[in-house]
Amino acid sequence: MNRRQCISLLGSAAAWPLAARAQQGERVRRIGVLLYLVAGDAEGQARLGAFTQALSQLGWSEGRSLRIDTRWATADDVHRHAAELVALTPDVLLAATGTATVAPLLQATRTIPIVFVNVIDPIGSGFVASLAHPGGNATGFTIYEFSMSGKWLELLKEIAPGVTRVAVLRDPAVASGIGQFGAVQIVAPALGVQLTPLDVRDPAEIERAAAAFAAGSNGGLIVTGSALGIIHRELIAQVAARHKLPAVFPGRFYVTSGGLISYGPDLVDQFWRAAGYVDRILKGARPADLPVQAPTSTSSWSTSRPRRRSASKFRHQCSRAPTRWSNETPRVHRSARRRGGAIADLAAHAARAADGGAGDRVPQQQLA
Repeated sequence: MNRRQCISLLGSAAAWPLAARAQQGERVRRIGVLLYLVAGDAEGQARLGAFTQALSQLGWSEGRSLRIDTRWATADDVHRHAAELVALTPDVLLAATGTATVAPLLQATRTIPIVFVNVIDPIGSGFVASLAHPGGNATGFTIYEFSMSGKWLELLKEIAPGVTRVAVLRDPAVASGIGQFGAVQIVAPALGVQLTPLDVRDPAEIERAAAAFAAGSNGGLIVTGSALGIIHRELIAQVAARHKLPAVFPGRFYVTSGGLISYGPDLVDQFWRAAGYVDRILKGARPADLPVQAPTSTSSWSTSRPRRRSASKFRHQCSRAPTRWSNETPRVHRSARRRGGAIADLAAHAARAADGGAGDRVPQQQLA
């Protein structure tokens, strides 16, 4: 071997580790996840678990072919965390808590792909140009339309017919909070209900406003969808119970936190679907070409025992009112097919709660 061949061989050997590292870097893709929740929140963990499990089923292995950077944010640091994630130059970002996380990420980048979940009005919020053709660097999944808020009031009147005053808990800092309240206002006159908006900003304000409202008679509560509502969900459920307010909530996690009944889409399911969009983007798809998708169905969940944090479920499509209810056990399933009986059970439970009763069992119900 001559001198030139020796130098060439040594140079190639020195380049091997660099080439190996470069090749490995190409295989490992990076995802940034932003949540507007308290660090380690159980609901947030469940959603992240669904997201990572779905990615795994799509062939991505965290720690090998994939790296996920997660930031848990509050109102004070959400913009800082959004900037931190963007600075990591991930391949895609997941805005995991609706508008509260999409807006800061879009302010930080207009080039890195963003997949969002649980957004109410992405067009009105300026996140996308249209649902069919988003047109920018963001796309994802809507949680429901504003009209869903009117259905919450209809359900509240069905389980508590005597309610004539309803407090609507909302986040006035975001457009969706105002929009949801407006949708409730549209149906309120026909149902003979007077509305009172309550702002959800901090625990003290929630406690104070609910106590003032509950001083009157024939009151009920609707909780609209918001990131702050998720953060304070246990307090809100406790306040409703303490002040004997029949309440309807936007998600199942309120029921598992002690709430009476909820009506809305499966929010964890949206994270499964979001993983599919992330997979497509990592394989070369553009957010601008991926249409914004709506939930495929909604579900209602009710408490089965107020003192035990359990829930039961009855399903129906978004466009249809519940048509029949049945108990989960096969024996009762065959004999209790009418929806009216289940509504009556919930109505009786709501009445007992308003009278100060506690601990009475409401049969677990599922709409088949």
